[in-house]
Amino acid sequence: MITTLLGKKLGMTQVYDAQNVLVPVTVVEAGPCPVVQVKTTETDGYNAVQLGFSNKKVKNTSKAETSHAKKAGLEEAPRVLSEVRLEEVPTLKVGDIVKVDIFKEGQIIDVIGIAKGKGFQGVVRRFRVAGGVASHGSMFHRRIGSVGMRQTPGRVWKNQKMPGHMGNVRRTVQNLTVVKIIAEKNLILVKGAIPGANGDDVIVRTAIKGQPRAAAK
Repeated sequence: MITTLLGKKLGMTQVYDAQNVLVPVTVVEAGPCPVVQVKTTETDGYNAVQLGFSNKKVKNTSKAETSHAKKAGLEEAPRVLSEVRLEEVPTLKVGDIVKVDIFKEGQIIDVIGIAKGKGFQGVVRRFRVAGGVASHGSMFHRRIGSVGMRQTPGRVWKNQKMPGHMGNVRRTVQNLTVVKIIAEKNLILVKGAIPGANGDDVIVRTAIKGQPRAAAK
């Protein structure tokens, strides 16, 4: 059974739970996701299904994408395509629709997204380095300081914290709780924050590491 959906981050809000406690949540539009392609061990060497999400404008769709969508019985090509690996032979068929009802309230999930890009940043913002002294004339307020280039170790260590590109990388937030599911609107309300800006694409899946702990509660 597939436990992954493609979606879009809509923004944050807050709701009351069953104990009347105010909970901050992120609203995710998850699905519906049509099955565009099915792969099996016999034909491709592994088991997987290719899911689609949202639709592309016709003027931005290539002939190959249009043909690929028509094989799945879709009138318009999906804007997002993503492959989900499966351990067993998929029971889904091309053209089937995967909806938000594969999840349930109280379930532990992982959300994968692209973090906001922040450009080129210094070490104070990028790694929360303390910086230098703040006295007048020091000229050392937000610099990195020594990186160890003398007799010992005589070189710069790998992974030395330095200024550079920050953000715009794939990140996974694990063990988030599904607070509420609004099936008729394909919405999932997830406790806490997830990567990316409003409108960015995300992947929602059943948590890999959180299930044993959740089951033990």
